[in-house]
This record gives sequence, C-alpha cells and structure tokens, in this order.
Amino acid sequence: MTNVDQRARELAALHESGDLIVLPTVWDTWSARTAAAVGFDGLTVGSHPVADAIGSADGEQMDFGDYLEVVRRIAGSVDLPVSADVESGYGLAPDELISRLLDAGAAGANIEDVVHGEGDRVRDKHEHADYIAAARRAADDAGVPFVINGRTDAVKLGGEVFSDPLAEAAERIVLMEQAGARSVYPVGLTSADQVTRLVRAVSIPVNVTAHPVKGHGAGDLAVLRNLGVRRVSFGPLWQMWLTKVSTEQLSYWADPDR
Repeated sequence: MTNVDQRARELAALHESGDLIVLPTVWDTWSARTAAAVGFDGLTVGSHPVADAIGSADGEQMDFGDYLEVVRRIAGSVDLPVSADVESGYGLAPDELISRLLDAGAAGANIEDVVHGEGDRVRDKHEHADYIAAARRAADDAGVPFVINGRTDAVKLGGEVFSDPLAEAAERIVLMEQAGARSVYPVGLTSADQVTRLVRAVSIPVNVTAHPVKGHGAGDLAVLRNLGVRRVSFGPLWQMWLTKVSTEQLSYWADPDR
C-alpha cells in the first residue's frame, strides 16, 4: 500500500499543480516503458487498447481479473503513477472496485456513465455522481488520495440521447466534481468552443482525448493549454496509429511487388 499511496500522491499533486499534464494511454509493459522513457510524469491504461492487445473486446467484455493483471504488470514496470480505465466499474460496488484497483497498484481510474454490462444503459447523472462519491469515500477510507477521473459520454452520445448534449455534459461534470472526482473527462469534444464551455464549468482538470500526431480538433498542445485544458490522454489513438504505420511499412515485406 505504501507504493500505491506514494504514486497516488504524485498523481494528485500533478492534478493540483494547475499545469497541463499529458498522460499517454498504454496497454502493456512495452508501451508503458516506451512512454516512461520519453519523460512523461504519469500514464493511463486504456480498456480499449488492452482489450485489443489481449484478444478481447472493449465494453466491459474482458474478464476484470485479466484486465487488472495487465494493470498490475504495467504499474510494476515503471516508476510512475498509473491510472486505469475501468469503464463503468464492471458491475462492482464502488468499495470493491477501489480495493481491487489499489491492490493492482493503480493510483487513479476513469469511471464512466455508460454501463456496458447492462446493455449500454446510461446512468442518470445523479446515479453516476453517487457512484463517484462512493468510490471517493472508499479511497479516502483506505487513506489513499486516489485520483478519480469522472467520465461522461453525454457529448459522444449526442442528440439521440440528450436534447442538449453539451449542457448535459456540463451538468454531469459539475456533479462529479462535487462528488469528489479530481478530474473530469467529457469524451467526444471536437471544437474549441466545446472545450472552453466545459473547462469553465468546473475548477478541476478537464481531460480531452488527443491523437499523438494529429492533436485534437480544437488544436495542438499549445492551443489546448491556452483553452485551459489541464489533462490530455490518447485513448486508443496511439495504438491505432501504430497499427496503421506498421501495416503500411510491413506490407512491403509481405509483398515487395505490390
């Protein structure tokens, strides 16, 4: 517990620094060590890229024990705090979820509001905030300043689910901040206006997903910093980019005459 406690304190300090932090999304010890060697201050583990790496599928279709073993190996392979994407919690009560994450060495976690294990049901905003609050209490009871990154898919789900997706996302991230999230993750933002509105809604870091080469729809790293973004991760985009580049380069060797 001492090690994960220290890592959680490091991750919490990064979120409280006021600076923009980039936490590249990794999926195994190779990608984790590669990112660590570049000089990042922390890492995120993505459920999507891990599922692809172990031959499973995203959407809470992995065995959670298998996933946590990947998290454990990653956390043990680098001298950095590691945050794990746990989707909506894999059907676990918040206290059990936090206990198992801490045991695996995770210093933080993404917790989202789409319950894939229940037919992609979207949690009511208060229900999701209550889940975040219970997870916060469990971490606090363990004496660990665990970094909960409260995720909402409101913008991604769009007008078919919510009459005003951006307003819904704003309400949800405010509730998650009040529930004890140390950062919030409204996925699906594509413009500077969207980013600005949600950054202004809360006082804690807002996480956006960026492509490691192409950046974000709102702009590059410098633009995101100017917009007030304070946390950036890659989701599955780094792994997807490596797949694309590798496919292009390896195709020659598979068929030089192509």
